[in-house]
Amino acid sequence: MAAPVDLELKKAFTELQVKMVDTQQKVKLANLQIDQLTRVQKHAKLTHAEITTLPDNTRLYEGVGRMFILQSKEEINNQLTDKQKTADEKIRELEQKKLYLERSVKEAEDNIREMLLSRRAQ
Repeated sequence: MAAPVDLELKKAFTELQVKMVDTQQKVKLANLQIDQLTRVQKHAKLTHAEITTLPDNTRLYEGVGRMFILQSKEEINNQLTDKQKTADEKIRELEQKKLYLERSVKEAEDNIREMLLSRRAQ
């Protein structure tokens, strides 16, 4: 009778270990993406701050590949604002994804603890 329970526990532990490794990798990836998006957001914010100090008649160019395109100050400000908003939204989504992953691992750990406690009780 003890052998099937041991096999169940062994299977549950291996599943938890696989899930933990997978989740840790996903959390690391999410952290890297958050860091990169934070840098993009900071760059856009700093560029926006510099552009606002320039006079309205200043000629501004946007780098596209290997060339530069003449853009109005308003268009560049709009693009920078959009960059900041999209980065902020993606950061929020990644934070929610991280919380979900951490909760799912915690639930799996709790399930195994319950399984161990029920085995000890028998």
